[in-house]
Amino acid sequence: MIWQKFCVALLHWEFIYVITAFNLAYPITPWKFKLSCMPSNTTYDFLFPPGISKNTSNLNGHYEAVVETKLNSSGTYLSNLSSRTTFHCCFWSEEDKNCSVYEDDIEGKAFVATVNSLVFQQTGANWNIQCWMKEDLKLFICYIESLFKNPFKNYDLKVHLLYVLLDLLEESPLLPQKGSFQIVQCNCSVHECCECHVPVPTAKLNNTLLMYLKITSGGVIFHSPPMSAQPINVVKPDPPLGLRMEITDTGSLKISWSSPTLVPFQLQYQVKYSENSTKNMRKADEIVSATSLLVDSVLPGSSYDVKVRSKRLDGLGIWSDWSALLTFTTQDVIYFPPKILTTVGSNISFHCIYKNEKKIVSSKKIVWWLNLAEKIPQSQYDVVDDHISKVTFPNLNATKPRGKFTYDAVYCCNEQECHHRYAELYVIDVNINISCETDGYLTKMTCRWSPNAIQSLAGSNLQLRYHRSSLYCSDVPSIHPVSEPKDCHLQRDGFYECIFQPIFLLSGYTMWIRINHTLGSLDSPPACVIPDSVVKPLPPSSVKAEITVKIGLLKVSWEKPVFPENNLQFQIRYGLSGKQVQWKIFEVYDAKLKSASLPVPDLCAVYTVQVRCKRLDGLGYWSNWSTPAHTVVMDVKVPIRGPEFWRIISEDATKKERNVTLLWKPLMKNDSLCSVRRYVIEHRTSHSGTWSEDVGNHTRLTFRWTEQAHSVTVLAINSIGASSANFNLTFSRSISKVNVVQSLSAYPLNSSCVILSWMLSPSDYNLMYFILEWKILNEDSEIKWLRIPSSVKKYYVHDHFIPIEKYQFSLYPIFTEGVGKPKIINSFAQDDEKHQHDADLYVIVPIIISSSILLLGTLSVSHQRMKKLFWEDVPNPKNCSWAQGLNFQKEMLDTKECRVSQ
Repeated sequence: MIWQKFCVALLHWEFIYVITAFNLAYPITPWKFKLSCMPSNTTYDFLFPPGISKNTSNLNGHYEAVVETKLNSSGTYLSNLSSRTTFHCCFWSEEDKNCSVYEDDIEGKAFVATVNSLVFQQTGANWNIQCWMKEDLKLFICYIESLFKNPFKNYDLKVHLLYVLLDLLEESPLLPQKGSFQIVQCNCSVHECCECHVPVPTAKLNNTLLMYLKITSGGVIFHSPPMSAQPINVVKPDPPLGLRMEITDTGSLKISWSSPTLVPFQLQYQVKYSENSTKNMRKADEIVSATSLLVDSVLPGSSYDVKVRSKRLDGLGIWSDWSALLTFTTQDVIYFPPKILTTVGSNISFHCIYKNEKKIVSSKKIVWWLNLAEKIPQSQYDVVDDHISKVTFPNLNATKPRGKFTYDAVYCCNEQECHHRYAELYVIDVNINISCETDGYLTKMTCRWSPNAIQSLAGSNLQLRYHRSSLYCSDVPSIHPVSEPKDCHLQRDGFYECIFQPIFLLSGYTMWIRINHTLGSLDSPPACVIPDSVVKPLPPSSVKAEITVKIGLLKVSWEKPVFPENNLQFQIRYGLSGKQVQWKIFEVYDAKLKSASLPVPDLCAVYTVQVRCKRLDGLGYWSNWSTPAHTVVMDVKVPIRGPEFWRIISEDATKKERNVTLLWKPLMKNDSLCSVRRYVIEHRTSHSGTWSEDVGNHTRLTFRWTEQAHSVTVLAINSIGASSANFNLTFSRSISKVNVVQSLSAYPLNSSCVILSWMLSPSDYNLMYFILEWKILNEDSEIKWLRIPSSVKKYYVHDHFIPIEKYQFSLYPIFTEGVGKPKIINSFAQDDEKHQHDADLYVIVPIIISSSILLLGTLSVSHQRMKKLFWEDVPNPKNCSWAQGLNFQKEMLDTKECRVSQ
């Protein structure tokens, strides 16, 4: 047993000695190769290289090794072999069937002999081997398949692969020592197939991988000669993915595929396909570097079987496995292109090949229909060849969706017979408006666009693309070949919004909308935007509004925004405060102004004011309106006039006193501008002179009338001063007897209006106006009064008059010298019924006239309807021969028997 172990160790040392004696290992080929081993006592004929004798040794660059094996003593089936048997192992392939081995001559020197591999296949142990690098460039794989023949058996197979990665492709005559090899155990299946996996770092793909196999089978251990490979040269890609076939726009069959992963080199592809049609059958095998192949002369009703594999284009490499077989059958009617996506205004064409049962229809017999409802004129047809017909659509309009169909169906027909298959035409309006604005801080630009024009195109993907030029825009924007996409987000209002930040203010941003669809891509007309030209400034700040004192104008002031630095124009909008402000606009074009004064009709109202701005040269946008400012109601001028007033005179006969009570109405805002703090009464008499009496906010004052003449004036006082124009009233005992009003008559029109008329006699006094008083007679009721101009002779008094009551009307003439004698009546005029009747005529007569017109119109319409109903059965004598010459007014009852002859 000890001797046996010693022999085994000796064999291992001899193996190390032998492999270190050779400076070359077997290079792994891209195809399968074989490992064959045979006992040294087997009889075979040596094929010596030319010029080499049996007594010479030569290392001439052949790939060889002499491998010794040890005999497993437990193997009873190898009893015919001695306890120490030398096996000769070599690599060979179908391309090179010569196998080089080593022999020892009688002097112990080695020589090389070339033996035909057939000898090893018939008498030795054989394995099929193929090694490759996976496409992920992480794992090196060797696949080993046992091909044992007698005298060996196939059981108890174990395979180990020993390897070392050299730092470079060594040319030294000494190979690494055995201890530097790493070992991996190979996975073997029950079918005597093994797979060995060697991890390779990415950084060492170009290094040399040196290996040899240790195979245990039937108790015998075999050591292969060394073999080497550069992993990057034996990459085996994965089979191509996504194999598909389609008819192209030109009528060819396009076979296309994609590589499963990215590799650091270009691939070539081998395409095998076969065609089976009614006219011809063909097979083809082509090598291409692209991921597609075009097959011409495609006919309807043909079937194609295709498979593809790949391999490195330049340098060494291993073919991948074949992809799964794909079968494609063309339809009886071929449209190319089968679908077209285009834009409004473009011209497009469809081609068609029509097969009717087993015969292809002549292109001259093909007609075209649109949606099977509109025959396309023959002027739009073209005959391409005997079987291909072409139709052209010029200057297309946008497709109108029809229910769920968003395209027009184009039919190719055999004269009156149409196949159910059709081509699809999508025409899209791509005129999409892109609007951009730069914020007031000049830090970002926001662009918006609406997809409404292309929402009908299902499955489309919209993308804004842009190209930024270094400075400004070109005169005619165009789509640049180098562009970038921009993320846009859909807003609630249906618009997409894209934000550019940061921005270059003077650069030209050319942008367009790209419509991506499975049928192709469309681009909207490009638009170029310069951020500096689309600035929306910040709104003016510190906006103030006030009504100027004494001048009476609405003054608006503001502060200009910091950005942009361009000259700005301003807009002021103002209106009376309320829920719905009726705005008025005032323009300010002077960029230096920071305020403006505007005339307003009501100085005592509250105004709301806002300001916005825009570049003076017209570029960009108006800013948002500023925060609203409001005016405050305050006195801006002295009251325009004092209040109108009247008096009530009461006399006490016993005391011989006469008291005057002044009455006035509160002054309105438009007259007081804008409030009244108090009223002041100015008295003037001949004896007492002039004095004032402050009555505060009261609207009546009583004083004693003691002198022959007493003049009073009522002044309205606000925070600015006293009213500038005031009414004066003089009480004179002598003037109170002047009678100029000869007559006064009152005529009631209705319960809310009474007409008063009067006659005057000539007078030397200066008549200023009249004061009309009225009250209910015989009651201590409130006296009502109003001022009437002196030029008026008739006046309409509007009040609530009670018909059953009697009223007293008093008309006072007011002179510059004083109040004259009034004319007083205590009832309406005796002929009031006549006047009331005349007044009623103004209302009744228009009603009678309009009723008469309506009645005449009704009678006219009724007459026409009766005439049509009564005469509808009377025949036209021109169409009824026997009726000519008859008087149908006399024979009316017999007209129904007349039949109109055709």
